[in-house]
Amino acid sequence: MPEMPEVEALRRYLSAACVGQAIVRTQLVAFSALKTVQPPLEALNGLEISAVNRFGKFLDIDAQGVHLVFHLARAGWLHWRTEVPDKLLRPGRGPMALRVHLSNGQGFDLTEAGTQKHLAVHVVHDPADIELVRTLGPDPTEESFSADDFDRVLTAAGRAQLKGVLKDQRLLAGIGNAYSDEILHVARLSPFHPCSSLTREQRDELLGTIRSVLAEAVEATHGLGAEKLKDSKRATMRVHGRTGEPCPVCGTTIAQVSFADSSLQYCPGCQTGGKPLADRRLSKLLK
Repeated sequence: MPEMPEVEALRRYLSAACVGQAIVRTQLVAFSALKTVQPPLEALNGLEISAVNRFGKFLDIDAQGVHLVFHLARAGWLHWRTEVPDKLLRPGRGPMALRVHLSNGQGFDLTEAGTQKHLAVHVVHDPADIELVRTLGPDPTEESFSADDFDRVLTAAGRAQLKGVLKDQRLLAGIGNAYSDEILHVARLSPFHPCSSLTREQRDELLGTIRSVLAEAVEATHGLGAEKLKDSKRATMRVHGRTGEPCPVCGTTIAQVSFADSSLQYCPGCQTGGKPLADRRLSKLLK
């Protein structure tokens, strides 16, 4: 799933490529992807793109006050095209969801792999009209987000586990399964550690780690095109997706905890005092 660093990289890429161009045509291929009806998708046609914004993991293309907002979900992606074919696309079972044609002949496709389709496209006059945008928590990478703000998030979470809190978009926007694993590894904290048990020093270190890990990931995307961002993400992971490999810090074998629809990876040596975590495959705690 694209998370804050990849979505921010896409925002920067689209800002450079799209701002000042007009949307000539949009082709909706996966009708289930469009979650709004007013204004219609065709309302974007002929409008010039004035800005590209990010809200957590949502991208927002602002075309003169009409916003094309999309969330790539777990298996969605954006593919940039230097030349967009004119042929009419037909609905089918393939990965294609939406194609956007720009006035310079370029454009992009939104696609989604797999059979479960969760990619979401919205056309709105105000991104806040989208409930999942309106209810987003603060972005911990913003300068305005303070240690006191982080304290309030952790205090409200009570004994909730750190992994779940970091992933909850209503509490903190932008962090998902992969980067929460990375953050907790660098911070040397168990994913099951209760928020209420963090010391003052641990809270400060965790906030600093969130910012440094995400900033490092954003920096790793510098100069990369949209097609190379996925490989860049995989290459920078220390523990996520590396079950069975040695920890790059202490050499301990990276372990995994599986759940019904996801898994987490961690280093027992760095994070749990050498003790393995129970595999709560049927647990609902981190949903």
